[in-house]
Amino acid sequence: MQTEPPIDQEQDVPFMTTAAHKRTDYLVVGLAYLAFIVLGMAAAILGVAWSPYIRDTFGLGLDAVGALLVASTIGYSVASFLSGRLVARYGMTRLLIGSALLLAVGFLGYALSPAWIIMVALGLVAGFGSGILDAGLNIYFAAVFNARLMNWLHACFGIGSTLAPGLMVLVLQNGGTWRVSYTVIAAANLIVAGLIVLTRARWNAAGGTAAAEGHKGASARSTLRIPIVWLGIVIFAVYAGLEAGAGQWLFPLFNEARGTGETTAAQWVSLFWASFTLSRILFGFIADRYSAHTLIRICLGGLLVGAVLLALNPTPQAGFLWPMLYSFSLAPIFALLVTETQERLGPTHGPNAIGFQVAAAGAGFGILPGIAGLLANRSGLEIVPPFLLALAVIMTVSYELMMSRRMAKTVPAAEPAG
Repeated sequence: MQTEPPIDQEQDVPFMTTAAHKRTDYLVVGLAYLAFIVLGMAAAILGVAWSPYIRDTFGLGLDAVGALLVASTIGYSVASFLSGRLVARYGMTRLLIGSALLLAVGFLGYALSPAWIIMVALGLVAGFGSGILDAGLNIYFAAVFNARLMNWLHACFGIGSTLAPGLMVLVLQNGGTWRVSYTVIAAANLIVAGLIVLTRARWNAAGGTAAAEGHKGASARSTLRIPIVWLGIVIFAVYAGLEAGAGQWLFPLFNEARGTGETTAAQWVSLFWASFTLSRILFGFIADRYSAHTLIRICLGGLLVGAVLLALNPTPQAGFLWPMLYSFSLAPIFALLVTETQERLGPTHGPNAIGFQVAAAGAGFGILPGIAGLLANRSGLEIVPPFLLALAVIMTVSYELMMSRRMAKTVPAAEPAG
């Protein structure tokens, strides 16, 4: 069987270099950042809205959130897995517009849901929209822009996640309910869709057409024959569990298990996401100066320390510091891994692999926090920090295993994409 150059060797990336030599369209970049801010708000609002607000509305137990997470995960993962093929077939802008509209429909449906089962069903719609938007913009940025802009794209997700608890508190303090918060996010997605419609030509001129063309070189099957792709899938799934698990359960952990007031607990969750966002902004400045491998290892070390401190909680009065260290260390890893995947696998397999990895992240977002909820329902909320520590260990070991195999492996010749 013919092979391409070793995966650790630099490869020509024609559609990347062509786009890179064009003048960066900062309007396109800004709109992508806005879309990720809204996506971050959509992802984080459930962590504050669930307990006790949504839970009390429908009379549910702590672990019932798993049904909604599973439904949204199915939609997200299917969309992410298919994202490369969909981008190649329909074009980037159509996919982004459609994803924002699906998110608007899903979140407006949440706000109007008269029954829990309807809200769970709408999770499929919102999840599908989130998956296309997340994977599509990751593929687009990996193909067209540099590591700095990629890190800042993900920083915008953190900005949205930071804003979400504040939005919830503001709505509640002004006499609204959790349903109003979801209505606001639905409206924001409609605005994003409208702005992309108005700037559609600019997205293609910036490199969207090239990104779609670059994906057509390999079938999913040939990409899945690469062992490190599977290790990457595991890492992304566990990463998502670390991010979503903390985002979902920190508020009830502080408020219900550790006796922190609702407003203070919400502020601490906001600090968690603020630290997350600040980290991605700062790493954007250094992402082009150091190898992704070096930065990922540093972040994994900090993550392990933060997870240990969150579990032990040695100084309860300063308990908010542990999740801040945890989130600061975790935050840059996703974007660095996406960049490393594109550099390692090139334009032939990179977009496929990124789509698979984002799909795995979707599974991690839905399944792992749900498992944490089941454990918390049986053993109490204090089980959540040790669960997160175990995930951090798994991700670190998996990454080191992937790096140890990298030099010996080669990328198989691509089968035509069908």
